[in-house]
Amino acid sequence: MSDVSEHEHEPIHGLPGLLPAGEELLWQGAPSWKALARRAFHTRKLAAYFGVLLLWRGISAWSANQSVQEAAVAVLWLLPLAMAAVGIMGLLAWLVSRTTVYTVTSQRVVLRIGVVLSITFNIPYRVIESAGLRVYADGTGDIPLTMIGADRIAYLNLWPHARPWRIARPEPMLRAIPDAARVGEILSGALATAVGGTARPLRSVIPATPGPAAKSPRAKSRPLVSATR
Repeated sequence: MSDVSEHEHEPIHGLPGLLPAGEELLWQGAPSWKALARRAFHTRKLAAYFGVLLLWRGISAWSANQSVQEAAVAVLWLLPLAMAAVGIMGLLAWLVSRTTVYTVTSQRVVLRIGVVLSITFNIPYRVIESAGLRVYADGTGDIPLTMIGADRIAYLNLWPHARPWRIARPEPMLRAIPDAARVGEILSGALATAVGGTARPLRSVIPATPGPAAKSPRAKSRPLVSATR
């Protein structure tokens, strides 16, 4: 599959058509596949799971009066499966990154996503109520978008470019993007300008993931912008 040949018809990379008069391209990018593998495809958790499983298999074999060599063989039988599982998740993350283009213009956010079937979602600023920003220690981060009105993009159509666990009201998300703080500033200014309002903090932070992980010191969740119309 060639990303160049599939999208060579695009008049502008990542966009289905030319920009209308007065609209300006502000930023384009794609997820970091390594960050996406860790946070969307959970390769670290998967590796830890198999690590525990391999350790348990070895201890069980040794406890059953098998020799160290026999215990090692029992562990090695599972090792290829563990490596394959983690490798497949990493490959999927790479493919998602390779086929994704996020675009921020002066009028909208555009998500061109899809590994097998490419889909482009245009999200004009007039339907964006607010945006959040979560920055991780490596500089990558997530920007979820809260939308106004009854129109929704199905969660399954968006994933993994969606805020986790927002099933009933899916929130499109620029996920695992490098230099997320700078992108957040660009989007904040563009959104406020486009709606003729001012950029002000949200009343609450928008964590990208629920539960204890949201409190991890490795990541910082903070508001990006709320547009006053």
